[in-house]
Amino acid sequence: NTVMAAQMTNAHRRFLQVLMSNGVTEESEARKLHQHCCETDKVYYAHDKLDDFISTINSHLQPLFMQIRKGISEEDGRAHYAVVNLAETEVTKMASDYTEIELELFRKTMDLIILSENGFASSTDILNLADQLKTKKMKKKEAEQVLKVFVEDKWLSEKNGEYTLHTRCIIEMEQYILSNYQDVARKCNICHSLAIQSQVCESCGIGMHLPCVRKYFRAQTEPRCPKCNEFWSYDIP
Repeated sequence: NTVMAAQMTNAHRRFLQVLMSNGVTEESEARKLHQHCCETDKVYYAHDKLDDFISTINSHLQPLFMQIRKGISEEDGRAHYAVVNLAETEVTKMASDYTEIELELFRKTMDLIILSENGFASSTDILNLADQLKTKKMKKKEAEQVLKVFVEDKWLSEKNGEYTLHTRCIIEMEQYILSNYQDVARKCNICHSLAIQSQVCESCGIGMHLPCVRKYFRAQTEPRCPKCNEFWSYDIP
């Protein structure tokens, strides 16, 4: 028998609207937002019930093939929330916001990042792609502007001229990346989320996010792979 889903209140709706307009929200911000929405709407608030609150929203989003998902920032290991469209398996989610040529540049940037050793692509390498696009060639100045927009919209992150996928992008595109880059995309052996910036065991090939590597080896006297027990040859971040 099916249990009736809890009613969606104005507090739930307000929470969902803010999450959608943010693109991605850090967990501490989501907790504050949860409290604010409940208190504004004068509904029951409990500080440890954020997951239940989100589950209620997700039960109402299910028929719309949408879901609030939790993911981990590859930079600092903090949890984030984003609204994911499950019906769109392609990069089509972005199609309403960007032109075909911009999307092609994004896909090629994604290729460079995912196929790289460390989960980053240099701006030089990305800009060199600009005049090889099938849709039409893009001037480097134009490509620089487009990359800026991808960073502002939280699809890419940039640090010292190096680009990687933003936490928002990883949460929203996890399924797309896992199915389109089957040979190279891997999940972190510790937190089981998609790992773009990771260290990979030289013996058995498992990968771990840098924050997960840091956390896992903190308790070990000698860094050994959690799967094959071989010596972990990387510097622990």
